[in-house]
Amino acid sequence: MRIAVAGATGNIGRLTVAALDRNGHEVVGISRSLGVDLVTGEGLDAALTGVEAVVDATNNPPGEREGAVGYLGTATRNLLAAGARAGVRHHVLLSIAAAARVDGNAHYAGKREQERLVAEGPVPWTIVPATQFHDFAEMVAGWSERDGVATIAPLLVQPVAPADVADVLAELAAGEPKGRYPDLAGPDTHDLVDMARRTHRARGRSVKLVPTWSGIFGPAMAGDVLLPAGGARIAPTTFEAWLDQQR
Repeated sequence: MRIAVAGATGNIGRLTVAALDRNGHEVVGISRSLGVDLVTGEGLDAALTGVEAVVDATNNPPGEREGAVGYLGTATRNLLAAGARAGVRHHVLLSIAAAARVDGNAHYAGKREQERLVAEGPVPWTIVPATQFHDFAEMVAGWSERDGVATIAPLLVQPVAPADVADVLAELAAGEPKGRYPDLAGPDTHDLVDMARRTHRARGRSVKLVPTWSGIFGPAMAGDVLLPAGGARIAPTTFEAWLDQQR
């Protein structure tokens, strides 16, 4: 199949391109660096010519709620409209498990807007809600790290390996639309502070972690809020196995 990947140069996008390549598909990368701008629509019609399925693994730049909703909403509208014009038969959106249960986070608000537009849009669809990725803890700590000290919320998560997410996206893109897919999660639950500490140790770094709810992840995300819903698809790679690959 000829399959386009939006966000092709990002973390999950690059891995999805590789997974589709391994499966023998013809992949069209969509990103600003590849000459396609989802916000303005420049280059989008040409990129989707002959494309049968689209995987949307885009992300929004850090910012406020209005900016996240505006950016992801505009990009999704343009991608869906161009897909309809091109005769795309399947639109696969990567979203976040529990996005509907977290109101105060800008990124989650943007993902909810994407889900709404896809579900109401002109192209048959599959929405894949994934839990946080195995590299999420290190990324969050990096946002606040100053002089070897970082703040981080003690979130309870059931993280999934980025490569496993990419494999599922590639698998689903080649199949029939499924509507809202079950949550995609890793095998085990973990505390985000411990995950960050262990990731830093694996990389040979020493960072003092200060647990707090005063950052962008507040107490509304405590407890089991971020855990997958019942009937989730459990990906195979454990956090420990992923850590071993980082050493």
